[in-house]
Formats: sequence, structure tokens, C-alpha cells
Amino acid sequence: MATFLRNSRAAALPAKLSRSWLLASAASEDTFIPALTSEADSVVFDMEDAVPAAGKAEARERVVEALSTGMTAWVRVNGIETEYWADDLAALSKAPGLRGVMLAMTEKPEQVTHTAMRLQAGTPVLALIESALGIENATAIASAPGTFRLAFGVGDFRRDTGASDDPMALAYARSKLVVASRVGQLPGPIDGPTVGALGDELLEACKVTASMGMTGKLCLLTDATDTINRGLSPSESEINWAAELLREHAAGAVVGDGSYLPRLARAQKISSLADSYGLWNA
Repeated sequence: MATFLRNSRAAALPAKLSRSWLLASAASEDTFIPALTSEADSVVFDMEDAVPAAGKAEARERVVEALSTGMTAWVRVNGIETEYWADDLAALSKAPGLRGVMLAMTEKPEQVTHTAMRLQAGTPVLALIESALGIENATAIASAPGTFRLAFGVGDFRRDTGASDDPMALAYARSKLVVASRVGQLPGPIDGPTVGALGDELLEACKVTASMGMTGKLCLLTDATDTINRGLSPSESEINWAAELLREHAAGAVVGDGSYLPRLARAQKISSLADSYGLWNA
């Protein structure tokens, strides 16, 4: 396969800024090209939840073949406690198109480090935290050698704890990942998927994600990617506000009170994100 299959805008975006993370099942290669040509900022070939035990070996071969013939993607590997983890990493360590791995069921910092050690030097590891133990260890995981970013496995966390999908019920876990990411000097964490949601329902879910301080979101549908990108980007009013404040600052605006420098820093951040995401109108 040729490298032009990857959406050029998304391919050029650093993964630390990725908003939409699309999981494409490795149970069939038919999912790969639609995912890679979608608006997803990052694509993850999923060899874990999306593949039954009997199909793990074939899925692994399918992913390595794709990543060796022109495709580039992240890969969700099976958890370190499974019998598949070591074989997953041994195969992926030789795949030239591997962007990084998402480690399922991360619960301890050493699990990330052991994963990173089995891959080519510098391969980023995204720690998918899906249990109460993982949430409580999130700060240590965020600070572990090899950890690139944290992600929230909402479904498994809810099964582990009995929590509902109400934002209040999940607020502690989301906050824990946000604070842990800041302590570990990582990019903002990635929220779990809102399964089946599209359009306005998904935009509302993105508002919750953004309000908690999370900067990315997992999804299972290609049609969800553009909505997530919009929902987790600076709004038009925010961009206009930032542009005006930066113009005034460049013209010599005087610091008026203690809120000016924080507002200036926020305007600079919004401006930088607007540049990265190509959001300026002119």
C-alpha cells in the first residue's frame, strides 16, 4: 500500500495534539483504509478488544503486513498479563509503519516501561487505563519511562467499579487522569468513546471531555472523527478573542491587572492550537 492513503492533514499533526483517536478492528483488513482516509487525527489498529482469542495470531500478521507495506498507525496491543503481549511486541518491533502502541489494561508503571523496552527505541507508549487500580496508580504511570500519554478505558472501568456513564460518576477518574498527566508533564489525556453517539449527542459528550481538561477522545466510527475534532478544538469565538487580544498586545497594550498575563497565555495557546489544526479562516 502507498503512503498517500493516510489523510495528509492528520498525518502531519503531532500525536500529542491528536483529538480523535479512531480504533480500527484488526479482525479484518477492510477497516484499515477507511480509517486511514478518515478525518481521524490518529488511527489505532485494534488487536485487543476487537479480536477474539482464536483470531489473535492472524490479526497480528495482518497488522504487521499493513505496517510493512506503506500504512502508518498506532496499534492497541493486548495487556501485559495476557499470553499475547510478548508476541504482539516482538512482531511490531520490526514494523516500519508503527507510530506507537496503546497498551491495554495498564495498571502499573512498570508495565509501560517493560512494553517500551521491547520496542524500537523512542516508540511512544499510550497507557490505556481501564480499572480502579489503574486510576489510583495513574500518577506513577504518567511518570514512568516510556509513557507518552494516558487514555481512559471507560467501558472496562465501569465494569470494574459498577459506575454508571453519568459524567458525575466518572468525574473522579477523569480528573485523576488530567492531574496525573500534568504531574507527569504529558499532553492532556484521551477520554473514552461515547459508543454509538454521533452529531449533537457526540458534541455534548465532547463538552464533558473538554470541561474535565481532557484533550482527546477515542471513537469506533469514522463518522465520529470530524465531530470530535470540532468538539475538542477552540471555538470560533475563542479564536476571535485570542486574535484580538494578541493584536492589542503586539500594539503595546499595558498590563492592567493580575488576570492579564494568564489571559495572554491562554490566547497564545488558542492561537497555537488554531495554527496546528488549520482553523484560521484566512
